[in-house]
Amino acid sequence: MANLGVQIPTLKLNDGTAVPLVGYGTGTAWYKSDGGRGIDRELVEATKIAIKLGYYHLDGAEVYNTEAELGIAIKESKVAREKLFVTTKVITNIKDIPNAIDTSLEKLQLDYVDLYLIHSPFFASSDSDLQSAWAAMEKVKADGKAKSIGVSNYLVPHLEATLKTATVTPSINQIEYHPYLQHGGPEGPLLSYMRKHNIANSAYAPLTAITKAKPGPLDGLYADLAKKYYVSEGEIALRWCIDQDVVAITTSSKEERLSDYLRAMTFKMTPKEVNEMSKVGEGKHFRGFWEAKFDANDRS
Repeated sequence: MANLGVQIPTLKLNDGTAVPLVGYGTGTAWYKSDGGRGIDRELVEATKIAIKLGYYHLDGAEVYNTEAELGIAIKESKVAREKLFVTTKVITNIKDIPNAIDTSLEKLQLDYVDLYLIHSPFFASSDSDLQSAWAAMEKVKADGKAKSIGVSNYLVPHLEATLKTATVTPSINQIEYHPYLQHGGPEGPLLSYMRKHNIANSAYAPLTAITKAKPGPLDGLYADLAKKYYVSEGEIALRWCIDQDVVAITTSSKEERLSDYLRAMTFKMTPKEVNEMSKVGEGKHFRGFWEAKFDANDRS
């Protein structure tokens, strides 16, 4: 287990907020379909371990039903609030965002979150639905309940509709992003639109190519790079994001694995290696989330 004492670097968002480039996620494996099951102490302890190791960027969502655990972990960790970067998301109560943020803050035992996201655009049946939801998000920011506001799983049409009436540009778009789902790459419609409007890219499921999508064309390259840098393939996957200024959200219940992931902060891949991973990754398409919303070969 690495005991590196490294600090996770940050990325400055379009509103001046600095977000750590690696975050600890409390969804996916931790997801509770029944919010009434009671407190999951395993998640509380795992989150406290993550905080102890230096994962100060903590990523939650109301739909995960784990905000209460995240709040307890934050309180029990006794780390100063200003050191932490806490994200949560709204979708279950998207039609009542003012109440949704208050409920989330109560569960989190916080006065504000650092980042508040609309979890997906698929609730909307019209552009006006997207626009009214974003106006409510802007009010959350104006009221000081979120330092920064953004979106998740948005495609170009959703961003275009939102920006038509927005007074605050989303600071971030959290999307499934890994070498087998690059959304057309840096010059593709989505990432180029985000770059044009200074909307940062945050990746969930960044380790997909090594955890869910094997075998694949990148298997050999992951192994070669891991050997070259004396790290695991997981750290290579995270570094591919970091070297592109993409905020990576990952998780684990194992302290050793979380500690080892921090080795991704101790080296930098060459631009050629990053580009090669991207190019080879285009040889396979794999989408792990929201599959029902997309055709099988839709890479947008």
